Amino acid sequence: MSKPNKRRYRLSQVKAQMEEAVGGSTVEFETDAGDVLTFPHPLFTDEEWDEKVDNAENAHDKAVAILGEEQYEKYAAAGHADGDIALLMLAVQQDMQGQIKRRPTRS
Repeated sequence: MSKPNKRRYRLSQVKAQMEEAVGGSTVEFETDAGDVLTFPHPLFTDEEWDEKVDNAENAHDKAVAILGEEQYEKYAAAGHADGDIALLMLAVQQDMQGQIKRRPTRS
């Protein structure tokens, strides 16, 4: 069955537009100590990262899964609580919803 407008989405274009709309495939944030930390944008994570985050049993494990051990040490040393990562993820999600306003380009 063909589409009435005979146009298709190009996955590579959709991905590029989404990356541009949300500011890239990586989320960057600054701790109160001035360290700049990063993690994959939730739209662009890989299966391994997803599994680590999904299998985390508590806020501490989830924060470590999201940031990785090395970055987590900087995060914790800056005095941030493990649960604050959930607030950051919520902020990223809300920003993402606000930034994706138009439909991706179709060919």
